Amino acid sequence: MATVLITGSTDGLGRAAAQSLLDAGHQVVLHARSADRAATIAGLASRAAGIVVGDLRSAVETMSIADQVNAIGRMDAVIHNAGVYSERSRGSSPEGHAGILAINTLAPYMLTALIERPGRLVYLSSGLHRGGEGSLRDLDWTKRPWDPARAYAESKLHVVALAFALARRWPQVFSNAVDPGWARTKMGGSSAPVDIDTGQRTQTWLAVSHDPAALVTGLYWHHLRREQPASEATDPEFQNRLIARLGELTGVALPA
Repeated sequence: MATVLITGSTDGLGRAAAQSLLDAGHQVVLHARSADRAATIAGLASRAAGIVVGDLRSAVETMSIADQVNAIGRMDAVIHNAGVYSERSRGSSPEGHAGILAINTLAPYMLTALIERPGRLVYLSSGLHRGGEGSLRDLDWTKRPWDPARAYAESKLHVVALAFALARRWPQVFSNAVDPGWARTKMGGSSAPVDIDTGQRTQTWLAVSHDPAALVTGLYWHHLRREQPASEATDPEFQNRLIARLGELTGVALPA
């Protein structure tokens, strides 16, 4: 039995992953953006090992989430599931960052740095990450005209690069990235081709399975199969530059 934190677990793939793991007998720590959102999963929460609350758009609340998780205890695995797909404008987090960057990139980076190191890390990406190369020139969208599709692609490349960087930096941790496919969730829409069970299967397998095929690190997965990610995500120089920039933007250093 493993204890697994899943960010963004009140809906969609996060909730499906939580349900799957609970049904399999694992302990799950849920995450909700707000107390109101937490109230919508009272039934699921009653079966969970805990629920942490905080808006990943805010650095202060993200740090509070890390504190809440650490108070519960060490996680065996963390599934970084939470994310946003499209925002009409750059927006602004409480710290002044682009909204998509804050939620999809800065928050998982901060949680990774601040939560007691688990045995496994799983980052949800997207096949669209292959259109996100070249982001370091203007990571926070302060110079370019806003392009939500491009911003999303960049953020999903960032988490693949982060997963691979951690595989190098923390060799005792299994760190992988997953493309769950275009799934039938509130974000994906009812016409998406991938059912929600298929969409959640790879990340839960990587989080808890003792299958030798799952006990690996530094790989990119799609529907239980390894795939080749964008070349920039696999480049150690890009990974190092990205982590340095994320440390500057957040004021949080990634432990060695």
